[in-house]
Amino acid sequence: MYRYFKIILVIILAVNNIYGQESYTNYQLSPREYTLAGISIDGVVHLDHEIVIQKSGLIRGEKITIPSDKISKAITNLWNQGLFSQVSISKEKTQGNNLFLRIKLKESPRMSRYSFSGISKSEADQLRDDLDLYSGKIITESLKMNVKKISRNYFIGKGFLKAKASISTRNDTLVNNSKIMKIDIEKGVRYKVNEIIIEGNSFLSSDKIKRLMKETKEKKWYRFYKRSMFQNSLFEQDKEKIIEEYKQIAHRDAQIVSDTIFDFDENTINISFRIEEGNQYFIRNIEWSGNQKYSTGLLDTILGIKKGDLYDQATLDTKLFMNPNGNDISSLYMDDGYLFFQVTPVEKKIEYDSVDLEIKIYEGKQARIKKVNVNGNTKTSDHVILRDMYTHPGDLFSRDAIIRTQRQLAQNGYFDPEKLGVNPMPNPTDGTVDIDYEVVERPNDQIELSGGWGNNSLVGTLGLTFNNFSAKKLFKKGSWSRAIR
Repeated sequence: MYRYFKIILVIILAVNNIYGQESYTNYQLSPREYTLAGISIDGVVHLDHEIVIQKSGLIRGEKITIPSDKISKAITNLWNQGLFSQVSISKEKTQGNNLFLRIKLKESPRMSRYSFSGISKSEADQLRDDLDLYSGKIITESLKMNVKKISRNYFIGKGFLKAKASISTRNDTLVNNSKIMKIDIEKGVRYKVNEIIIEGNSFLSSDKIKRLMKETKEKKWYRFYKRSMFQNSLFEQDKEKIIEEYKQIAHRDAQIVSDTIFDFDENTINISFRIEEGNQYFIRNIEWSGNQKYSTGLLDTILGIKKGDLYDQATLDTKLFMNPNGNDISSLYMDDGYLFFQVTPVEKKIEYDSVDLEIKIYEGKQARIKKVNVNGNTKTSDHVILRDMYTHPGDLFSRDAIIRTQRQLAQNGYFDPEKLGVNPMPNPTDGTVDIDYEVVERPNDQIELSGGWGNNSLVGTLGLTFNNFSAKKLFKKGSWSRAIR
């Protein structure tokens, strides 16, 4: 409110500056048109003057009538940039029908550096990433409020529910128009959970729901393996797990409608939340549309969901998209080249506790593999890798073949299994796909050194094993290098 009052006051003063000694009433009775012949800027050091004029909305050479709202709009435009602590526009002079204006500004101070108090170095380092502060950033009231909010919320999320943050600044005598910012944090007590109170549940018991909450636990004398410290972000994750569990027992409308956190004593809190479980839903009808390659009967068999079954969204997704055993609708199509295949379940009708589903299929056309590339192999020969592959140029695309290839590459011992990656690059225009495998080699060569004493002499043997050595490269210059010098 103060900011807008200040803008209005500046506009009023600007009007007086522009009209000068001439009566404002006279201008109202007889408006006068000028050509804005010149605009000059005072008080700006870090910003380009032409950009400031552009941001104001004023244009040299334009016609401007006095009185006019263009001046007030220009002031508002400059204020809204958040770059200035003072803005005014005054008449510098007039020459006939030419008007010359002067824009007087005071740039907001910039932050030269900042520091924390009340928290550890590790906490400060983590908080810096969230604050996004840097030298030269303009200090505004909005910035200060945002820094306090982020700092406070960071520690509230860590369980310091009554954390406070305050901002102070002082002039930096070494840098012109700059200030040093200090962020003072009072963390307060990190609260533990005394009791979790659950209301509105009947299908799932309170004990079952509490077991689902892996990160938010009540304080118990016997609990030594899981601390009962409260952390808001983890509490939110636990609430999502509860809703996921309800969906798995066909409560598609289940939601946590309210939650409250309140003090139990000076070190612990109670958590209370209410659940609306909604109805338990069942499958009534399933229709397929868009399928030409495979019959509805076959798709029904693979889906394995019948009329009267619980409407479990997680099970439906598994049957359609991501069965670990590969026995799902997507695998059926994508193992037969249908890379551009899409399947979309639609809730066609919902009545009380029953759901009618329409499963829409877009088959597209079969895709063939155009190129197979391996990136990251510097020692292992391409033909050593290619012989372990189940994907070859000219083959129909197959998700199963890609999975088998990844498994084989992981088992051959040449590459880091955790860093194997695959990147199919489809080209819908010609119905082909390039497959890029990303590998990271790991050292697996072996050196064996043994020795002994006999016949008054030292006898030793040195054995080298190159597991990914290719004889084809033996006489190829630059294809191998000595490991021992």
